[in-house]
Amino acid sequence: MSLTLSDSELLARFRQTETREQAFTALIKKYQDKLYWHIRRLVITHDDANDVLQNVFIRVWNGLENFREDSKLYTWLYRIATNECLTFLEQQKRKAALSLDEVQSGLVNKIKAEKHFDAEKLEWKLQLAIQQLPEKQRIVFTLRYYDEMPYEEMSKVLDTSEGALKASYHHAVKKIEDYLLNR
Repeated sequence: MSLTLSDSELLARFRQTETREQAFTALIKKYQDKLYWHIRRLVITHDDANDVLQNVFIRVWNGLENFREDSKLYTWLYRIATNECLTFLEQQKRKAALSLDEVQSGLVNKIKAEKHFDAEKLEWKLQLAIQQLPEKQRIVFTLRYYDEMPYEEMSKVLDTSEGALKASYHHAVKKIEDYLLNR
């Protein structure tokens, strides 16, 4: 089955018992990289991102048959991925009985522990700046900056108004600029 299948073709094939597994494999191949990097930017480490991604695809397999196509498939996938990230981060916080500030500090430490970390390189400074943001601003910034997701799609993923998302993104950019200029 080709990667060039449209989402509607993938869904149609998924709904047929004889082509379900092939369609799901094609869906994974089509979206796994984008979803992996979206997840990775939020949970930081490769192992955690792989675990969350696996949970995402389990949820997708279990829910795809009932997907009503009210939104685009990738919007639905991003919503599941974002929710799985939030669940993962909440579990980490509860497991360690940490405050949100301590969880953010832990994410910063994970970035600094990366093999190729160099505090002088702008991309690493940007990653550290992003981790200083409140959770919602971090997600909004990531979706907009890295995934170039339009506000309309983002509002469906995060179930928030476009105006609120634009404000969150604006505040996030200001905080990141301040961080980068003052470090």
